[in-house]
Amino acid sequence: MRTLNKILATAAAAMTLGGAVLATAPPASAAVRNGACETGEFCYYFNSNNQGSLSDFTGSVGDYGTTQPSCFDYKGPGNGKAKCIKNAAASAWNRSGKTVRVYFNSNYGSSTYQDFKPGAKGNLIAALKNQNASHQFLGSTPPPSSTRVNLTYALYKAGGGHISCAFDGYTNTPGRHEGIDFARGVGSNVHSLVSGQVINLARGSNGRSGLSTIAIYNASLNKTVIYLHSAPRSSLRVGQQISRGQLIANEAWRGVSSSGSAHTHVEVRPGRQTRASKSVGDPTLSNPNPNSFWSSQGYNLR
Repeated sequence: MRTLNKILATAAAAMTLGGAVLATAPPASAAVRNGACETGEFCYYFNSNNQGSLSDFTGSVGDYGTTQPSCFDYKGPGNGKAKCIKNAAASAWNRSGKTVRVYFNSNYGSSTYQDFKPGAKGNLIAALKNQNASHQFLGSTPPPSSTRVNLTYALYKAGGGHISCAFDGYTNTPGRHEGIDFARGVGSNVHSLVSGQVINLARGSNGRSGLSTIAIYNASLNKTVIYLHSAPRSSLRVGQQISRGQLIANEAWRGVSSSGSAHTHVEVRPGRQTRASKSVGDPTLSNPNPNSFWSSQGYNLR
């Protein structure tokens, strides 16, 4: 892992940009997880009979996480508020227009499941009560592999790039690497892999102490994708809406010791996050493995 200690540089960037970030809110039309079960959402409840705190979703989630502050949690008022929802739901209400399937296992991989048709509400079956590990909006399954795009190609929109360091939570190396590093060369165009709003921007400078950051929050997925080390385009601004595939940066070595180590670190964070996770001497894994997320977005992980 060549991603350096981000915590000091990103803290400085946050101080510089903090006013702009705090003043920026999602557009009124963007769905957000706010603890209210609204039209178009699927909602878990902590207690039976749709009682207690609730957690609302507008899309499929394959891994809820198990610890704060990175897990999907209950946001509404009532019993269970702020608890992680994994293996802790007793009932549900589907206010979306699609059937939603609740699974016993993460990543939609279990033969034990329960379907909630549009408008349905009720208790989870005994096999799933407090045993919910993922849910899927049916009809929203990932495209077949033959129609997917390689993640590296989508990032650069050109050949010649490669994954230089995969996500492994740093089980094999000191510290924790909670994203995926891609490399193609200084100056290579870097494109956004998801749509969303720029909620943090630190331009940085080449060299070890000049970390750059682009944080793009997608409200419907409730995920923030963070890009490090590449040079943000001069037109990029906090609050700007970004489309999938839009050019956002050029590969550089901002926060990296030498140009020969230039790369783009891409990190998927649960919820709305302005900064990447700490990466040096960090005993806590803050982000779930992103592989299932990228697959759900129609990408091959290569």
